[in-house]
Amino acid sequence: MWLVKKFFIRSLSKFIGFMFARVDLPEPKLLSGPGSLKKLPALIQSKGVRRVLLVSDKGISSLGLIDPLVEALSKAGIGCTIYDDVRPNPTIANIDSGVEIYRANKCDGIIAFGGGSPMDCAKVINARISNPNKTVIQMQGGMKVSGPLSPMFAVPTTAGTGSECSLGAMVSDPESHAKFGVASPYLVPPCAVLDAELMVGLPPHITSSTGMDALTHAVESYIGNWASDYTNSHAEQAVKIILRDLEATYHDGSDMDRRQNLAMASHHAGLAFTRAMVGYVHAISHNLGGLYGVPHGLANAVILPLILDFCRQDCEVQLSKLAIVGGLGRNDESAKTLSVRFIDKIREMNRNMGIPTGIAQLQASDIPRLARQALAEAHPQYPVPRLMKQAECEDILQKLLIIGP
Repeated sequence: MWLVKKFFIRSLSKFIGFMFARVDLPEPKLLSGPGSLKKLPALIQSKGVRRVLLVSDKGISSLGLIDPLVEALSKAGIGCTIYDDVRPNPTIANIDSGVEIYRANKCDGIIAFGGGSPMDCAKVINARISNPNKTVIQMQGGMKVSGPLSPMFAVPTTAGTGSECSLGAMVSDPESHAKFGVASPYLVPPCAVLDAELMVGLPPHITSSTGMDALTHAVESYIGNWASDYTNSHAEQAVKIILRDLEATYHDGSDMDRRQNLAMASHHAGLAFTRAMVGYVHAISHNLGGLYGVPHGLANAVILPLILDFCRQDCEVQLSKLAIVGGLGRNDESAKTLSVRFIDKIREMNRNMGIPTGIAQLQASDIPRLARQALAEAHPQYPVPRLMKQAECEDILQKLLIIGP
């Protein structure tokens, strides 16, 4: 029975990959470098936008990060309505509220300002505005969003999600405790700002979890069956930077050059996984986020080494190449040695940055359900190097349990 199911999953995944490779995915116009946010009002003006909805969250707005931009927009004659009620895992209600505020204030453009949650929320708000007859639930999955959409400008304040260049957004449904994706080329923001000045004050734990999120994007895109020369090139650049600069930035967040490097690493990883997709790390992480609200980057960091252990022999060559790219070994060493060393490096980075080895919220009774949901998400749309059975997924989740006082 498993052989039949495996054949079906692989065949369908290959077909999806074949079709997806023929989709023309845009890349955002970049304003990059410390202080580049100051150039955004002029760019918005050039697009003919007169009033924007600025989508963020309370954490960002309470720090005053959006204040200089709001002032600069006002000086440029651009109206700005702030919507900062986005939750850590944006909900359908979050999105619908944003749509109402956009319409009530007669906005004609959107700024997504923050981490992955404001980015995802803003993308789906934009999709709903241009597709008023579709609910968020009806947009679930791929290619159900019609365009063109309103002009959108992405301003990430963390170096991790790569959402400023991805075609997808994740939405939480509080009623079902599920998390689902909306994907379309129209969701790729046309313009993005990568400004290290917005990231220099990030707390160490946010720096580490978002950086490991970007690393997960790069690694899963690299070892998957949809990888290409284009995606591999971007993934390698991301891995090289993250292995070199993330721990140092965790310990000293004031280094502007390293902050800018990590912002670019996140962008490279975003370009890679948007085209080559992700894998079981994300499938499990999304469902932990949907059920317990576990931060996405943290979950990815914890799960990544376990998934690489599971599939190492099936992607040994790719992992050995990443080890060399990351400065962990030489070409004359065996693929097995290098692949194991790469996984060991990830565990070492997690340990050095205070990332736990398990998920505190995870309950043993939820494991069968979480495994089913994760595999349903992954099969067949994630081109993983090794297919996982229900029992194997449950075993990995068991390893994430934290037992003790």
